[in-house]
Amino acid sequence: MKSGAEPRAPLEMRGAGLFDRLDYRLIETPEDRDAVYAMRYRAYLHGGLISPSASQRIIDTYDDAPNAWIFGIYLDGELCSSLRLHVLTSERRMSYTTELFGDVLNSRLDRGEVFVDPARFAADPDTSQRFHELPYLTLRLAYLACDHFNADLGLAMVRTDHQAFYRRIFLHETLTEPRPFPGWHSRKVVLMASDFAKLRERVLTRFPIMRSSAFERRMLFDRAAQTQAVSRPVLVPAITVA
Repeated sequence: MKSGAEPRAPLEMRGAGLFDRLDYRLIETPEDRDAVYAMRYRAYLHGGLISPSASQRIIDTYDDAPNAWIFGIYLDGELCSSLRLHVLTSERRMSYTTELFGDVLNSRLDRGEVFVDPARFAADPDTSQRFHELPYLTLRLAYLACDHFNADLGLAMVRTDHQAFYRRIFLHETLTEPRPFPGWHSRKVVLMASDFAKLRERVLTRFPIMRSSAFERRMLFDRAAQTQAVSRPVLVPAITVA
């Protein structure tokens, strides 16, 4: 693959090999949830976003939202990162992103658009230092969700110092000025987004590891009530992994 002037991402060098050692799992049991909440705490404390707490857990009300999927990413059987995905529709708008940026998003949701909103990305500090491609492979879940739910926009509510990553990988654009995020130390976030259908092929060409099969997407995201509530006829053909 020719990248032109674009810098090569770590996943292009080692990501394929690491991908073979990863397992995406929907987090459903209390024990698995607790492990994710504890890892969030370690990651946010290591990143200087929060102060130490007695519970050593990061949990919020949106973990139980009916439009949320919590995933754990396991490397060689060990939990190494996690991501919570919200699928936002006119009927189901529950997420931190709509809480903070509803003035930007609600009018479009009123018109029937569908957004995929990744949140609470966290990675084990030791593992993330050894495998710099881990964020790409974790956030791949958001790209697969955009495909599965035929999203109009892929969203990202991100720290101001992380905008370049989302611009380069997902071709996101920044839509807002920075705003405070509840509970974080003096850190602000911006809302970023990209037109999924318009940019899909460009992203897949530059980063083939974002490709997926319809079978993989169904295995990850098909939960009867949620899928019926948000899915629409797919307008683009599924692309299978070579």
